[in-house]
Amino acid sequence: MTKDMKSIKVKLSNMNFRYDVFLMINLFYSFINIEFVNEEFDLSIDIDEETGSIIIGGTEGFFNYKINSNYKLSEEVKKSLFIYLRNITGKVLPWGTLVGIRPSKKALDLLEKGYSEEEVIKEFKDRHETSKEKTKLCIDVAKYEKSVVNKDKDTISIYVGMPFCPTRCVYCSFTSNPIGGKSALVKDYLNAITKEIKAISKYVSEKNLTIESVYFGGGTPTSVNDEEFEDIMNKIYKCFVEGKGVKEFTVECGRVDSITERKLQSMKKYKVHRISINPQSMNDDTLKNIGRNHSSKDVENCFNLARSLGFDNINMDMIVGLPGEELSHINRSCEEILKLNPDSITIHGMSIKRGSRLHENLINKGQFTIPNQHELNAMYEATKNLSLDLNMKPYYMYRQKNMVGNMENVGYCRDEKICIYNIQMIEEKQTIIALGADGVSKVVFLDENRIERFANVKDVKEYNSRIDEMIARKIELLNTLY
Repeated sequence: MTKDMKSIKVKLSNMNFRYDVFLMINLFYSFINIEFVNEEFDLSIDIDEETGSIIIGGTEGFFNYKINSNYKLSEEVKKSLFIYLRNITGKVLPWGTLVGIRPSKKALDLLEKGYSEEEVIKEFKDRHETSKEKTKLCIDVAKYEKSVVNKDKDTISIYVGMPFCPTRCVYCSFTSNPIGGKSALVKDYLNAITKEIKAISKYVSEKNLTIESVYFGGGTPTSVNDEEFEDIMNKIYKCFVEGKGVKEFTVECGRVDSITERKLQSMKKYKVHRISINPQSMNDDTLKNIGRNHSSKDVENCFNLARSLGFDNINMDMIVGLPGEELSHINRSCEEILKLNPDSITIHGMSIKRGSRLHENLINKGQFTIPNQHELNAMYEATKNLSLDLNMKPYYMYRQKNMVGNMENVGYCRDEKICIYNIQMIEEKQTIIALGADGVSKVVFLDENRIERFANVKDVKEYNSRIDEMIARKIELLNTLY
């Protein structure tokens, strides 16, 4: 088995563990085609419960793993294969076998059961081969989230989505539409979401629900023109913020090529607490590669303009693993962001989604390459050092499939500069009503530890034409709780 393999044939003695095997191979050999066969195999995995062993064989020899009966057999299958593949590839994957979206929940659960921090670290290592550093990250995040996470079913958050962007970034697979030449579609969308905003505002008032946070995201909320932005901000403010005692109103401004002084003034006018200005990289060659119509200097100018207008809670996003970037690129981005001195940063690992142009170019055309694991680890370490230089702590974290380097997305902030919405969204202990195309509402039944979801349709035209249906079905679900 080599890193250049395009496919791998696996002989597995118990097909009940097929998905577990798939996950582990995919960690070490991204985008490889995995075929399960009975003969002419590249890798054999024999799970023998009677003898309590797992025997793994390939061209590199055999590995005999003793099953720990204290753990689930599926976990032991993953762990044995992880160790085998780590040994033959030399890749250091700090998360070990963990592939779940919210690993901090595991840490929080153990802490609440009375485990000490050292016992949590040992459990993560013994069960999942997770490094001490990553387990400590889970513990730190769990402690932060515990102090914020919702405990009242009548306290909710609101998400409003704008599914348009100036252009589509090469890595994006979200429901975002390049806005150029779509004025009629935008107008119809704004009419439709206005209808939904008013209907949900009426419902929230009638049920006497408390809105803790409002998050205006996308897409890129600022991709519409100044007048349209002012109008939608007015509606969001009047319906969900004014007189509601909202703790946090966030606008994900996003790309600086769509942020204007007038839009920033609209945000100040409507009492926005927190904004996000997201360069993703401070390297001009990278920005061009990923489809951004701005420079790093534009990011600097936009950030300084926001500061001059009085914004004192500004987040900045970076992505590790962007096409063509090496450690030197990450170091430059960290240096430039440190100079700007934001109040929080969010570090994303590059996730190569099947619906993105990056996936097509990387897999089918071979135009982009991924740095080796050693360099990726160094890149993440540089961003962690940036957070320390900015005097920030990790406050929320989640993971995604197909992340380069098998890492994580983590938010760092200074005290009192957290994003409440991010924590409630990740912890899934608070009902979040999502408005707009592809908005996914989560209705949380705290007493039953149960979540019911309702997703608005993704397609903007379909959303516009079916808005009455979306509103009715959402309210029908909410009525099962309130």
